[in-house]
Formats: sequence, structure tokens, C-alpha cells
Amino acid sequence: MTNRNGIIGLTIVLALISAYYLSFTFVSRNIKGKAVTYATDASGKVDDKKRQHYIDSLWREDVYLGQTLQEVMERELSLGLDLQGGMHVVLEVAPAEILKGMAGGNSRSAAFQKALAAAQADKKADNKAFVKIFVSAFKEAAPNTSLASVFATSANRTKINSNSSDGDVVKMLNTEIDGAIDRAFQITQARIDKFGVTNPNIQRLPGTNRVLVELPGVDNPERVRRLLSGAAKLEFAQVYLTNELAPAIDQLGSYLAKEDARVKAAGKPAAATASTDTTKSGLSGLAAQLEQKGDSAKTDTSALAAQSAALTSLFVPMPQGLGVYLKDTARANEMLARPEVRSMFPADLVFMWDRKGTEGQNNQLILPLYFIKKQNGQAAMEGDVITDATHDYDDRGRPEVTMRMNGEGARKWRTLTANSIGRPVAIIIDNLVYTAPTVQGEIPNGNSSITGNFTVEETKDMSNVLKAGKLPAPTHIVEEAIVGSTLGSEAITAGVLSSVIGLIVILVFMVAYYSGAGFIADITLLLNLFLLLGVMASLGAVLTLSGIAGIVLSIGMAVDANVLIYEGIKIEIAEGKPFKLAVQDGFKHSMTAIIDSNVTTLLTGIILYTFGSGLVLGFATTLVIGLLTSLFTAIFITRLFLEYQIRHGKVYKFYSGLTKNWFKDNNFDFVSQRRRFYIISSVIMVIGVGSFIFKGFGLGIDFKGGRSYVVRFDKNVETDEVREVMSAALGNSPEVKTFGGFDQVKITTDYLIEDTAPDADQRAETKIMEGVSKVKDNKGTIVSSNKVGPTIAYDTMINALYAVLLALAANFVYIFLRFKRLAFSYGAVMSLAHDVIILLAVYSLFNGWLPFSLDIDQAFIGAILTMIGYSMNDTVVIYDRIREYLKDDKATTESLPTIINNALNSTLSRTAVTGISVMLVLIVLMVFGGEVIRGFTFCMLLGVIVGTYSSLFVAAPIVVDILQREKIKQASLAVTGVSDAASTKGKIVKA
Repeated sequence: MTNRNGIIGLTIVLALISAYYLSFTFVSRNIKGKAVTYATDASGKVDDKKRQHYIDSLWREDVYLGQTLQEVMERELSLGLDLQGGMHVVLEVAPAEILKGMAGGNSRSAAFQKALAAAQADKKADNKAFVKIFVSAFKEAAPNTSLASVFATSANRTKINSNSSDGDVVKMLNTEIDGAIDRAFQITQARIDKFGVTNPNIQRLPGTNRVLVELPGVDNPERVRRLLSGAAKLEFAQVYLTNELAPAIDQLGSYLAKEDARVKAAGKPAAATASTDTTKSGLSGLAAQLEQKGDSAKTDTSALAAQSAALTSLFVPMPQGLGVYLKDTARANEMLARPEVRSMFPADLVFMWDRKGTEGQNNQLILPLYFIKKQNGQAAMEGDVITDATHDYDDRGRPEVTMRMNGEGARKWRTLTANSIGRPVAIIIDNLVYTAPTVQGEIPNGNSSITGNFTVEETKDMSNVLKAGKLPAPTHIVEEAIVGSTLGSEAITAGVLSSVIGLIVILVFMVAYYSGAGFIADITLLLNLFLLLGVMASLGAVLTLSGIAGIVLSIGMAVDANVLIYEGIKIEIAEGKPFKLAVQDGFKHSMTAIIDSNVTTLLTGIILYTFGSGLVLGFATTLVIGLLTSLFTAIFITRLFLEYQIRHGKVYKFYSGLTKNWFKDNNFDFVSQRRRFYIISSVIMVIGVGSFIFKGFGLGIDFKGGRSYVVRFDKNVETDEVREVMSAALGNSPEVKTFGGFDQVKITTDYLIEDTAPDADQRAETKIMEGVSKVKDNKGTIVSSNKVGPTIAYDTMINALYAVLLALAANFVYIFLRFKRLAFSYGAVMSLAHDVIILLAVYSLFNGWLPFSLDIDQAFIGAILTMIGYSMNDTVVIYDRIREYLKDDKATTESLPTIINNALNSTLSRTAVTGISVMLVLIVLMVFGGEVIRGFTFCMLLGVIVGTYSSLFVAAPIVVDILQREKIKQASLAVTGVSDAASTKGKIVKA
């Protein structure tokens, strides 16, 4: 093997990188374990507050390789919501409300209202942009009216005018909607950052007006709904200066000193200070401030020192007021909310935090606290006066934000700035201070700029956020999933158990089949698993239950590369070659099949990743990474081990005593029976199509929209009884199915699914619990819930259809490029279509008969695409051998059916070994993987069986039929050509 040292070096580097990134996961898990131990009382109950306090105390402390606990947790291999519980939400910005805001008073016209209502209705069944749908509806409602006459308002005069073309107006509307979505994302991000969730995931979904939010560990869904659906509130207010509040700060110091003394007297440890150095620096800074006040200068020095020490044990003096270390904000909030503390400060003062912290000593994050002035709880100005805000540069080239106000705002802004010269004015969004610039002079016309130590990105974000007051862009929750922590812990157990058992099954099977060589395959599989997890950790991937399934399945499919290599070596040994040469030629001749088969599966994995979400996305991530790592380990690591054994005189037989004669000299006649198998497949497909028409499918809420709740009862429960009580509560009959065990059901309903009111989800859940409570002598609890709105359900269905069609097209093109003949492409795609139809037939015929879900949903589409990848993998290996046999010299003397029969028989051992390996893994996943992925696993297991069948009895026979027709056609053309030539020649002779 050339470059052996290079491969060894690369392997060592990859292993070290994987070990480095995975080490963060082990450190994080260890600290979390210590936190649980610290918070567990004698009865075994865990106090969540104590556990969180333990973590908070280390949040900014170095805990591993110079990294703080925060950085360690950010680098760990995170668990998905299905493994630790939490909440998944997709927010949709309402474009209809944005258009109404852009139209101003013109939005009340009958034509506008009619067009808007029609656009909202059509959007549920149309994937086009909302503006395009609205414009089409508006032209129907008012065919002779220009868009400029509606949208050329005073607020938009800088962008369009009454003479602007419809194209210019459409461009402006699209720009404003995109900006509104960006603002919604920024506001959502700011809210979540202050929510206190570890490792939240917030993304703007590309090409949509939606924002994805994932919050691990959240156990208060209603609070999250209020947080995410609330309106963004923009305010402008004056800020109290520190010297104006010196008496109040002095009293606060005295109060804290007394609190510390009381705690010490009670024999309890005093609250930990931020650090010794910080306290000292804070004391000197505070003393300087307190010396400015007259009466306090007479205060006893020791008393002043005690007050200062107590104050700086919690607060840090800063230019705008005080600051608090991030880990102490909860304590500060509790302290400042006390009535006795509140009474020390002016009645119009409101405490507010800055939107982001600043680095203090020892790299600890300090969150500035502002003293905001509000009369009767009202700020001097609110954001509804902003007409526009843009990011720009000042005369020194520094990024700044410029904003423009309406007439009312200009008058208020003039008064506010005139009264605040030399003082800061806070710009507040959702009760967080974004910036507090010092006013340099009166601003009379409402046009002003905000300067500071900003980056370009910050001014862009701030301009977007400032515009939030101009365009109402409410957000609605169109998809929601809640997983209880109990269900998450059960999923972890099921995932780990299925992974371990699946891995053991594969390792034992390889040794049982290949004997000593099987141990080498096992070592490469374990290394593959290690590298796979290392790559996931380095990329910041999230490990989900479906991801665990993807890992286990990728290990099962990784066996295929080893099997191709080993079967190739066995063929070379059977031809009498010495072991060393057999290994070299076995690798050489199997490489084409390995690359081709893995590329087809990789194409499918990429399509899954592109179009999938949730369960499918987690599965696709691990599948794609697993394919790449398995290729590396099978091709390079396996060869390194074999060559090492060769150098030490070791020879392997690649079979055990049990498997020595398996598939030896087999001579099955696949081709001659092809019409019989065509008939069998056709009958099944016709029955399936009949079932499609008359029975239909069970559609999951991914595709039809709705709400689903998993309810666990104390005892076993009958689905008919649950359906009856739920029908009475909801007013219609929901779908009720057993889910997991007989004590657990899944309730699916469309109750209030189109209601966008903030409390709709809570009302729906209340109704569900009202019905559940009527089940006699059997208490029920909601352990997880899911919601998908009609619009997102339609988009999901369209994306699924695109994914399947794209997978078929991509594989058709790849097969044609690799094999240069349409016969192979037709055979592959027709066999894939055959597989899909049969799977759909099973899901239609047996829906409601099997003890797990056979709904058509995203998981089913993911399984279909995985089956397409596996079936193509199997088909390509067979095609590769057929191509090889067609090029052989024997092809000139043997019939086409004989050649293809020989090719099929020569690959039968590989087909069987890989198929058995993958099926064993899938059976383990079905039994031990948990209810969440059971239907998904069943579809893949069925797909492997059907895919293996179609590769042997559909794809290859179709190639035989097409090639024979081409041969007959070519022979006919040749005969016709000779006849024409002879006829022409005869005529010439006669002439």
C-alpha cells in the first residue's frame, strides 16, 4: 500500500481531534453529574435550584484546558429535545399584517381586504411567496388599480411614489417583509438569550418567513409561548445618573450590610463575592462616588467600608450606574424587587438590564444595570413614532444608526432631547436596554443618529430592531413539539440500549461469518463509530434519537464496504492467487463497486439533509457523516491491518467452519423466472393502488396539520374509551391510537388548529386534559405534544414530494453517467418506483392493524429515501458485476441471460451478508429503540427486504429485457441494411 505512513499519520490526527472534541462531552457530563449529586437530598430528590446554582457558580470559571464551563458546554455533543426533553417551536411572521401596515389607511379598502383574505386562504395550498399571491388576488379584485395607489403612503415616500410601477412596489414589499423577518429573528434571539436556557438553537429557516427555536430542558411551555408571541415594545426614556442616586445607593449598601450580618449571625455562609480583587476595586470606585455627597462624608469610616463591601459583594460600579455578574443576576433581581429596597429609590425609577454584558476581571461577564426614568410606568416615547431606521457611517467613518420619526415623534423627541442634554437617553426593546447614548444637543426635526462603539453588523441589527415599532409583524406558532423530561430519559435508555445491542450483534455476526478476518472488520467498525462521534462533536451536531438510529444503521451499512472487499479477496484466493496478491487485487477490483454504491447512498443522504427536519434531519446528519467515516476506515484502515498481518506471515480464509460452504457454487436461475416475479410484483402493486383509492392513507400531522398529544395513564386503557371521552370534550371525534404500551395513547385532533390567538394552545391542552380526566379511575398525564399548522403541513408535503422525485432523478443520472447505457438507469429507477409503491401499499393496507403507527409523515419519507439509498446501493453492486461480466471474453459466447445470471450469483453472498447485517440492526432498533422510531424503523426494515428483492428480481431482469430488445433491434437494422445494400447493388448491375 502506497503512502502507508501518510494514512497512519492521518488516522492518528483524526483520532486525536475526535478525542479532543469528545473530551468536552465527558467533562460536561461529569460536572452535571456532580451538580445532581450536590442537589440530591437524603430522600433521593433532586433540587433543581441547587443543581442550577452549582452550574452557575462554575459558569465563568476555568474547568478544563483553560475553558470555562460555558465554553465546555457549548462544545459538548449536545442531546436533542427527544433525548432530554424541551420545546421545539417554529414561528411564522404574518406577512398579511406587514402588508396592512405598509398600506396604512388604504388597507381598509374593500379591494385590499378581499385580496388579503383570498391570499391568506390560497397560501394554505400554495408554496409561492405571499406577496406574489396577494398581488395576483389584488389584480383580480381591482384590475385597473395600481399597487402604488395603495402603498405610496407618506411613510413609504422615500422608497416609492404614486408613479412607481407595480414591479417597483412588489420589490419594495418583498424587501420590507424580508426585513421584518430579520427583525423578528433578532427580537426572538434577544428574548431567548435572556431566557436562561442552556444551548438554545435559534435559526431563520432559509427561503421562508419562519424562525426555528429549540429550547432544551424547558418545562413551562406557556411561558415560552408568551415570550415568543408577544409584541416587540420599543421605548425611549431618560436615565438617572449615579450621583443623583447616591443616597439611595448608600441606603442599599447599609441594607446589604445588615443582611450579611443577619446571615452570619444565623450561622449560614455569606453570599460569595465575585472575587477578592473585584471587591477591592469596587470599594475604591464606590468610595470615590460616595465622597461626592455631602452628608455621607460624615459617615463613620468603618461603617462606610462595611456598606461598600456589602454592596460590592453583589454590585459592581460602572459608568452608567451599577453592574452585576451574570451568575448573580437572579439574586440581584430578587433583592431589587423587595419592597424595602424599592422604597429607597425614586417612585418613577425602573431597573433594567443591558441587552449584552461586558467583560470584567478574570473574564467574568458583567451585565450593566440601568436606572430608567418612567412616569407612571410610561416611557417618554414609544416606538410607534419611528418611520424608518437605517445603518450608516458618521463623518469619521464609524458605523452608526440613523432614524426618522413622524410629526408627533419629532415633537416628543425635541422635548426629550432638549431636557436631556449631557444626559443619556436609553433605547429600550422588550425591557432590555440596547444602547444609552448621551444627548449632545436638542434635535428639532426627529432625524437623529446613534453612535457608539458599534460594528457594522451591530448597526444593521439595531436599525432592523428600531424599525420593529413601525411595521407590525406579529408571529404565530405554526409548529410546536414538547417532550417531557421523563419521556426524554426513557428515550436515552432506549437509544443507548438499542445502540449497544445493535453494535454487539454486528460484531458477533462478522466474526461468525469471516472468522479471524471478522475481528479486523470489527476493529474498523469501532474506529468508525469513534470517528463518527468525534466529527459530530467537532461540527456542533446535535445527537437525537433518530441520530442514534442513523449511527447504528450506518454501522450496519459500513459492513457493506468490508463485505465487498472480503468477498473480492475470496474470489482472488479461489483463483489460486497467493494471499498478498489476492488482498491487493481484491481491494483493487472492489473499489469501483464501493465508490458507486456509497455515492448513491450519499446522494440520498444529502437530499434527506436538505429537505428534512426534526427526526429526518437528525437521521440524515449521522447517516452522511457515517458514510464518509466508514469509507475511510474500510478502505484504508482495513488494508493497513491486513498488510500488517501479511508482513507477519498471517493468512486469513475469510470464512468460518459454519459459513465455509455458504453460497459456494450456487447457480440460481434468476432471469428465466423473471416474468413470474413481474406478475407477483404487479399483483401486489395493483392491490396497493386499489387500497390507495378506496382506503387511502393515515396521514400524520406533518402532512395534514393538527395537534397530537401522547398521554400516559396509571393503568392500561382502551382506545375506544379515550376516544369517547375526548369526543365529548372536543366536540368531534379525534384519532386515538395505542402508542408504545397499553397504558399510553396518542391523541390526534384538528381542534383550534387555525386559531392564532396566543392562548389557543393552552385552551386546546385544557380541553385534552378535561377529556382525559373523565377516564374512570385512571389518571392520565400529557408527556409530549406536537402541533403543525395547515400552511407548514402543506410545505412539508411539497418538500417531501420534491425530495423523493429528486432522489429518483439524481440516481437515474448517476447510473447513466457511470454505466453509459440507459438500460441500467431504467432498470434502477423502475425498481425504485416498484419499491416505493409496494411500501405505500403495505402502509395503506395494514394501517390500523399493526401495533405501531403506519402514518405517512416526515419519518416515513425519511425511511423511503433511506430505502432508495439502500436499494440503489444493492443494485449498483449487482450492476457493477454485470458490467464486468459483459466486458469479459466469455460474453461473446454466452447468452445475455446466462451472463447476468452468473453476475447475480457471484454477488449473492455479498447481497445476503449485507442484507442480513442491516436487517439484524433494524430488528434490534424495532425491539429496543422505543416507540418514537418504531414506525420509522419498520419502514426501513421492510424497505431493505423489498429493495433486496427488487435488485435481484426486478432491476437486473429489466436490464436483460431492455438489452435483448436493443440487440434484436440492432440485428434487425443490420439485416435491413444488408438487404438494402444488396438491393441497391442489384439495381446497379442491371443498369
